[in-house]
Amino acid sequence: MSLGPIEIEVIRNALTAAAAEMDITIWRTSRSTTVRELLDYSTAVFDADGNNVAQSARIPQHLNSMGAALRILLDRFVDAADWHEDDVVATNDPYCGAQHLNDILVFKPVFHDGKRVAYVGALCHHIDMGGMAPGSYAATATEVFQEGLRIPPLKLIEGGVLNKAIYAMIGQNVRKPALMLGDLQSQLASLEVGAASIRRIAARYGAATLIEATGRILDQSEAAMRAAISAMPDGTYDFEDFLDDDGVSGEPVRLYASITIKGDEIEVDLTACADQQRGPINCTPAMSNCAVYYSIIAATDGAMPANAGCYRPIRIRHREGSVTSCRAPASVAHRVAVCHRLANVMFGCLHQALPDRMPAAYYGGSYVATFQTEAADGGREVLVEIEIGGTGASPAKDGVNAWSFGMHNNSNIPIEMIESQMPLTITHYGLKPDSGGDGEYRGGLGLIREWRVDSPAGIFTANMDRFRFPPYGLAGGKPASLGRLMRIRDGQETPIAPKSDAVRLLKGDIVRLETSGGGGFGDPAKRPAERRHADHALGYVKG
Repeated sequence: MSLGPIEIEVIRNALTAAAAEMDITIWRTSRSTTVRELLDYSTAVFDADGNNVAQSARIPQHLNSMGAALRILLDRFVDAADWHEDDVVATNDPYCGAQHLNDILVFKPVFHDGKRVAYVGALCHHIDMGGMAPGSYAATATEVFQEGLRIPPLKLIEGGVLNKAIYAMIGQNVRKPALMLGDLQSQLASLEVGAASIRRIAARYGAATLIEATGRILDQSEAAMRAAISAMPDGTYDFEDFLDDDGVSGEPVRLYASITIKGDEIEVDLTACADQQRGPINCTPAMSNCAVYYSIIAATDGAMPANAGCYRPIRIRHREGSVTSCRAPASVAHRVAVCHRLANVMFGCLHQALPDRMPAAYYGGSYVATFQTEAADGGREVLVEIEIGGTGASPAKDGVNAWSFGMHNNSNIPIEMIESQMPLTITHYGLKPDSGGDGEYRGGLGLIREWRVDSPAGIFTANMDRFRFPPYGLAGGKPASLGRLMRIRDGQETPIAPKSDAVRLLKGDIVRLETSGGGGFGDPAKRPAERRHADHALGYVKG
């Protein structure tokens, strides 16, 4: 059939709907709070060559990397000719295209009339994959072998038959096998739902037409991205920011980007970023590129469908052995710390080119809090929470309070869900006053969350940042607050290092987290008096 713009748009929306159906399948069938409540998962549809062509509205950190992971699998590990219709390939190995070990990727090819027309894929952050820390988020791991079970690229399902030996091996190595394997089964179910949707589209339009349409969809996004870049002023812009440390050395970690806009293309140079670290903050290019793609797409007007076509006008340079392009077996559990900070750095660069568009720094980190409670009979429960902070103020409005932003798109785990499933009590949850940066437009507020241990004992692990280097303000705006983390025992506060393993807790202990707000924008002297009055009335600022 002849493919006009209407037909292409219908097919594009049908593919996006397929990814959304996969998303809903995982949400409705998953077992752990990490997936079902925190919503730490993503789904996508790929063309016949493995390029991301449609995706659900989930996690930028996942979605901008899944296509790269599939391409790495096809280029290095799996022969497409030997990857059949009823086969599912899985991996969580960061050196085989995955993110960190908690994130298991599963992919399935889709055929019509014997011809491969697409792939479908799903990624879930699993509650535990073994290793030296509950939740597999060891803050002081120095090599990937300490972080948990690595799954090389393999056929988890072959010819429609589940490999029970692999399933058993996974279950034997994780702390919560029923929850973890239940979530994995949800991923596999989502692939079946997505594949069925793609087959229906192919049956209606034909394999050749569907393949042509996916190519045209990618071309359209590329053209839209080139047009958006062309509207930006040519030039070279640079910016730097710092992570507090890697959790091991105690030294700051520099993130630096130089971007060059020329015509309808952008080159991003990350070669001056710090060397790879001993602690678990390192990234492979498949990870760190996510932050670059996200930031540039966010700087446009949002009119283009986000897919692999958007990446074509963007070239990214790395230095092997750096924190953005690490060598195996570097530890990577908290790789998102670098990705968040790279997004902050990219926003700082792009502000110079687009001063009326880009906001100040958001909180810029995943505040990962992991608890393992220990009952008198030896029973253990695991909770992984990923807290957030405030967004940066923009040139036209205040930042948003306690809002999942940037590389995130998580939800919060309801208090009732936590307290009904494990011996923890949430004793405080609310906004943190005075945490947003001052400015003509105020940064959004961070939050405060407290967990009380009700079991005889427990273990706490923290992977957090923004305790030394606050989220920056722009155009005269002030930086946001720093984070705080402490244990409260018998009314006495004791600081907890923001990157800590195996912090022993006793019954009645409270862990209190205060997250950063967002940076302010513009001269604080220009903030209208009525807005300052409202800030005080709402309790956003004190004094």
